[in-house]
Amino acid sequence: MRMMWGALALGLSVGAAAADPATTVLRDGFDGTDFAPEGGLYYRENAEQAAGTVEFGGGDVRSGAGALRLSVRQLCAVDAEGCSERAEIWEQTALRVPYDVGVWYGFSVKFADPIPQDDHRYLIAQWKREIGPEADGDFSPYLAFRMTMGRLFLTVETNDVPPVTTPGGDAVATCPAGQSAVWHRPETRQMRVFVAGDREWTGTEDGRFNACTDATVVTPRGPLPAPQDGWVDYAIYSLPGPDGAGHIEVFANGAWVVSVTGKIGHGDKGLGENQYFKFGPYRDGAAEPWTMIYDNFIRSPACTDLLPAATCTAAGF
Repeated sequence: MRMMWGALALGLSVGAAAADPATTVLRDGFDGTDFAPEGGLYYRENAEQAAGTVEFGGGDVRSGAGALRLSVRQLCAVDAEGCSERAEIWEQTALRVPYDVGVWYGFSVKFADPIPQDDHRYLIAQWKREIGPEADGDFSPYLAFRMTMGRLFLTVETNDVPPVTTPGGDAVATCPAGQSAVWHRPETRQMRVFVAGDREWTGTEDGRFNACTDATVVTPRGPLPAPQDGWVDYAIYSLPGPDGAGHIEVFANGAWVVSVTGKIGHGDKGLGENQYFKFGPYRDGAAEPWTMIYDNFIRSPACTDLLPAATCTAAGF
């Protein structure tokens, strides 16, 4: 088992050979002692990532000989604002897919014990748009796997649109057909849409989603697995569309969880041309270590590389 503090070297063997990243299939089962060249992944070096530890090895794996164990330790004071602790794995820059192209991502994930139970900001996976030097603002991930109070939930972010209605209250809003619960954030020129909660989600865990929008439409199909459920295999279709042409599909253990269409992502001046995926524990400052385990990463243009053909056909792929 190999343990590393800080950064891994950025190998570009896949990226250098890839004429079109959108058609390049990336795979890494984390069975070796470093990232596989055909996976196109690396551990990014920056101040926040100094809180992270990366371990390759056997033991608790989803399949194959190994898995990737990612942990964060305390780097920030618990009450520090604007300070975060991360151990995130990134796609190589040369392999990123254009923002207006749809692509499938798959990964297996397990929450290691103890699972945090506090009301806090925790993320385990996120999709973002590149941010150029001329961009004005701090842009949230357009799709994020989040956790609060020990419960997993999904959100989609996009440019701000005034809500259709504002029911208010202390729970995720119950919206009419064709509308979705949203956290209106005009101070950041963004809005965050509630997409799905896990099977233990009650709706009272986060009362900020207390308005309704028709700019992004969420079609629920089933709950997310809960963090305590052990290994989960995710398949996600990612097509941002701040102009309203966005499309996201999420499957867990082969079961359809949710579809999202409409405004997804950001179209602000100065943003980059590509989307990118990051996974691993990311949180605000906290005292206790936190560990996640990942296996079987894949990125592909083809749904059938991740899901049975009948499932892909039912979803329109």
